[in-house]
Amino acid sequence: MSAVTDLETLAAAVAAGTTSFNANINLLRRSVDPATARPAAVLILFGVLDDRPADFSADAVPADVDVLLIERAATLNDHPGQVAFPGGSVDAEDASAVDAALREAREETGLDPAGVRVLGSLPQIGLPFSNFLVTPVLGWWDKPTPVDVVDYGESAAVFRVPVADLINPENRRTAVLPGQGRSTGTPAFLVNDVLVWGFTGIILSSVLDELGWAQPWDETREIVPAL
Repeated sequence: MSAVTDLETLAAAVAAGTTSFNANINLLRRSVDPATARPAAVLILFGVLDDRPADFSADAVPADVDVLLIERAATLNDHPGQVAFPGGSVDAEDASAVDAALREAREETGLDPAGVRVLGSLPQIGLPFSNFLVTPVLGWWDKPTPVDVVDYGESAAVFRVPVADLINPENRRTAVLPGQGRSTGTPAFLVNDVLVWGFTGIILSSVLDELGWAQPWDETREIVPAL
């Protein structure tokens, strides 16, 4: 099976209600009150790298498949400096969470939404720190366009990461906050000299697990994120 076929199969399984995410996702879903949480959406956009394949060789996913990430500006009030998927609040003018995810991705990275094939939406997930209820939108980049930081007040960097490098066991960690034990840790990834952890690390790890792309890794390898 190809990477896009795997993604289409996952989206179809979610739509049919025949799959569920792991305990971390379920915990996040229960962590906010839907009656008071603000709606938001993120775009989990996979595609094919134009120029730099993965350094790590994996059987489950081709070396040229990547995912789009941003590094949030250090001056932001919510989750400053963290690596995230493009996304943000669902505004009144957005027709749906999908429209919000595509709009935010265009505003943050400059991508052309016309080149994105939306495969489906994943179950809503709670983001308790900022009281958001987030809809992850799964997409495939049929026609990639150049991306870069649009507003440095919002993002410090925009980059595409080979998925095979993400699933490389050497790049996996458990992120543990200072003073807390591993029982409260979250899946994390070391890529592009930055750490993907917290909300984004949980979602990314769960999606890779559901796709069957992940490889076994040593969850006892801890890292303390810089806050």
